Amino acid sequence: MDGMPEREHDDQEREFDLRWADDAQHKEPSARARMLAARWKENPPEPQPFRADPEPVAPRRSSWVSTAIVLGSVAAIIVLLGWAQFRAPY
Repeated sequence: MDGMPEREHDDQEREFDLRWADDAQHKEPSARARMLAARWKENPPEPQPFRADPEPVAPRRSSWVSTAIVLGSVAAIIVLLGWAQFRAPY
């Protein structure tokens, strides 16, 4: 060897391999890209506008209905706790 420890020599070889791979002129597409290209060759997707509108959503309840439900639930809990306190023996 050239006086370098084995681990340092392996690290330099690995670094060289990574640089060599990153500098490659042609990079192979991923498996998903190849799969989609093959699928779209036979059955191309329909054109979509950029940021297509989502499907219509059912209208939500108005905020006052939600507020009334929350306040009613809190009031019912307060009344229930007061009643339980009143019935508890001292």
